[in-house]
This record gives sequence, C-alpha cells and structure tokens, in this order.
Amino acid sequence: MAMTIWFLLFTLLFIFSLAADADTQIKVTNNPADKLVTELNNNRTEHKASALYDNPGLACIALQYIKAYQGDCSAVGGPNGKKPADSKFAETFAPNCGIQASTLSQITGRLLGCQTKYVHASEVFSEILIRNSKSLDILYNKNHTQVGAATSGTDGGSPYFWCVLFSSGKPNSTFVFEGGVAKLTRPGCFSGANDECSGAHDWSQSHLLWSFAATALIALWYVLGL
Repeated sequence: MAMTIWFLLFTLLFIFSLAADADTQIKVTNNPADKLVTELNNNRTEHKASALYDNPGLACIALQYIKAYQGDCSAVGGPNGKKPADSKFAETFAPNCGIQASTLSQITGRLLGCQTKYVHASEVFSEILIRNSKSLDILYNKNHTQVGAATSGTDGGSPYFWCVLFSSGKPNSTFVFEGGVAKLTRPGCFSGANDECSGAHDWSQSHLLWSFAATALIALWYVLGL
C-alpha cells in the first residue's frame, strides 16, 4: 500500500510539472502567423529582396479568405476554390475585419495552402506555400511593400489553412481598422497585431497532460480511500 501511494504521488508530481511547463509554453508561444511572416522576410532578405511591412489589416483579410473555404481543404487550388480577382479581393473580405474602405489598396499576390497535419512556420513556408517557380515569382515580386499572414485550425482541429497576402500599398496608411482594432476574428490567427495565438500542437499536449493529472488524482483518492 505504502509503495503504491508513493508511486502515485511521484507520478502525480511529475505530471503536474510537465503540465505547468506546457502551460508556460502556451503563454510564451508567439503567433504562428507572425512566425510565418518572419520566415518569409528572412528568405526575402537572404535573396537580396527587401523585408516587407507586416500589416495586420491585410493579415485580417487573409484570415477572412481562409474562412471562406469553410474547412474544405480540397477546394484549395481546385475548381471550387474561393478565388476572387485581385481587384475585388480586398473589398470582398475587408468588411468582416472592419477595415476603412478608403484605406484599401491593391493586392499584388497571394499564397495559400492547406493540409490535415499541423506543421510549424518553417515547414509551412518551405513545403506548403513555396512549391514551384510561380510561388517564387510571387514571393520575390518587387512591387510588394507589405505582407499579411493568417492561419486557422490552430484551436485544435484540422484541416489547417495558411494564407499570405501581399500588397503594394503604403505601410501604416492602408488596410486601417476602424477604431484601430479588428472586429472579432477568432478562431484563427493573423499577423502584425501583437496578439499571441498558440498552436494546436502545444494546446493538445497541455490538455492531454492535465487529463493524465486528473486521472492520477482520482487513482490517488481511490487508494487513500481504501
């Protein structure tokens, strides 16, 4: 009996320690959309192209574009894909973000990807968004001045969508939110908003650890009750 109790106590303390570490990781996990922009800008500068301004308004539009797919990963790139013309793109999705119509600017490119497995920003950039010469042409286009990235599915479910939009607009004066704040945009994350938005991988680990902790507590209570 004594050995069983000590074993359960040790296991419980170990699980609580892991769960606390996981919670800390969630609190400090940066927005995955911001990480995607970092990957993109690092790649551009490595290839002698300028880094782009991370515009939260443009990024919010990217998130609305993702949501238009309604979780249909197979539609990306297919005949049923949501593909408004670039000239109509911003005005189609901007109202859902609360962006001032007078500050809309031209969309100069877009990159979009989707899959059932969650991966981190470096893999999203190199394996999902940049797949061919056309993607590279979009990435290094000299007309871009700003960028916005978005991701959805990071609340624990799949499929996972990633979208990057580019614009030739003037930073700080285009894609401006009414009142300075975007409308409610969850679920999903968008870049440039100084907003932490944890990935599903970390959340699910923490959730699983706390489930183990709860099970251990029940087992300990049962043993002590005996």
